[in-house]
Amino acid sequence: MAKGEGAESGSAAGLLPTGILQAGERPVQKESKKKNQLSICNKLCYAVGGTPYQVTGCALGFFLQIYLLDVAQVDPFSASIILFVGRAWDAITDPLVGFCISKSPWTRLGRLMPWIIFSTPLAIIAYFLIWFVPDFQQGQTLWYLLFYCLFETLVTCFHVPYSALTMFISTEQSERDSATAYRMTVEVLGTVLGTAIQGQIVGQAHTPCVQDANASTVALEGVNRTQSATSLRETQNAYLLAAGVIASIYVICAVILTLGVREQREPYETQQAKPMPFFRGLRLVMSHGPYIKLIAGFLFTSLAFMLVEGNFALFCTYTLGFRNEFQNLLLAIMFSATVTIPIWQWFLTRFGKKMAVYIGISSAVPFLILVALMESNLIVTYVVAVAAGISVAAAFLLPWSMLPDVIDDFHLKQPHIHGTEPIFFSFYVFFTKFASGVSLGISTLSLDFTGYQTRGCSQPARVKFTLKMLVTMAPIVLILVGLLLFKLYPIDEEKRRQNKKALQALREEASSSGCSDTDSTELARIL
Repeated sequence: MAKGEGAESGSAAGLLPTGILQAGERPVQKESKKKNQLSICNKLCYAVGGTPYQVTGCALGFFLQIYLLDVAQVDPFSASIILFVGRAWDAITDPLVGFCISKSPWTRLGRLMPWIIFSTPLAIIAYFLIWFVPDFQQGQTLWYLLFYCLFETLVTCFHVPYSALTMFISTEQSERDSATAYRMTVEVLGTVLGTAIQGQIVGQAHTPCVQDANASTVALEGVNRTQSATSLRETQNAYLLAAGVIASIYVICAVILTLGVREQREPYETQQAKPMPFFRGLRLVMSHGPYIKLIAGFLFTSLAFMLVEGNFALFCTYTLGFRNEFQNLLLAIMFSATVTIPIWQWFLTRFGKKMAVYIGISSAVPFLILVALMESNLIVTYVVAVAAGISVAAAFLLPWSMLPDVIDDFHLKQPHIHGTEPIFFSFYVFFTKFASGVSLGISTLSLDFTGYQTRGCSQPARVKFTLKMLVTMAPIVLILVGLLLFKLYPIDEEKRRQNKKALQALREEASSSGCSDTDSTELARIL
């Protein structure tokens, strides 16, 4: 009888999966860790997904202001309204889209991917129409305002879920940091691509200008009706061609992202029966100290670089006098930034992210001072442009590299709360976009008040001085304020290591709990 029982027991053991007999053993943890590792192909596909936002944002950021003023011939006050309302609306849509995403159910494609897929075709249509000059003059302001706001809404439906995807490509902090470095490198390449396409195509067409900056309106209309009409039309067509090329890149990158990346859910998230209500999640997110301090620091530093971006084309054209060189100067900045992204990634892993912030962002200050003090010299300007690209690389990489650390810290303090990732990312972008809209609106209005001449070959001294202040002194002040605020940010390298260990323990506990539940079900079914 004992022998029979032993045989029956051995037979049952042979039928049971080994996972039931060895539940909780380390091979399960190793398998889980292996599953969270990303291949180079996965990281590249994920990184390519950041290109659409950057390539379109770069073209709009650097060229929309000068396009509205000198090509579409919108008056400076109306242009300031378009830029401010467009950026402000773009900022408002981020939390709205974040709210909608937080209410979205998980599908076969995930919770984020459907937003990326369905927004893409509509976004490229709206983008193309931004760069189209309608035949009517009366409603031009409304035309550009409508399609600018529509495009920003649709690109937000792409970028907010893409940004939140950082937390769902892997649960390993090191893998997310590595993927973020890939992403930032490709995104800076996207800005280079956007600068090259927009700048070089548009640069081949010579926008006509009025030799006398004080020319009367009648004289200006006379120039438009005669010799400059053909040249102006060529410039408008060049902007349309550039928009078509960029729209094609947008579609290709969206397809690569969709096919090459798969969302993963946190083990402890799947145990939650009900998702977190949006407004409760918002209150929790906005009361999380490290998040507020990170936003405060990067709000000012981001504003600094956005001011430079928005006014750089006008600054090079009118203050420095490099009308035919600004697109090449932009290319030099972005190429330098692309090359130095891997260097900053190595630096932050070696010396820490806070140290990288202090050195990387502050390194822009000496070059901005040099630009403010120097006379117009093309060689020196190229040297400064290449050096400034080093700081641009740090400004690109560090905010997106540090935000996942804040979210991890939040998850440790609120382990039973899930679905807040879109809120973190959307409101982070909201504050920077809203402030940049205000800064661009104010900068364009200041040009109007100082006497900006539409399509003038030169500008009054007051306009040149205003552009110099907007590109040099104002960004310097914003950078210094941002760095002072960043001193309050509490997550240093030691804190990151502690959070990583605590999160790993939480995930292993959730995985083993899930494994035990599955094994119990399997055992009951077999017996």
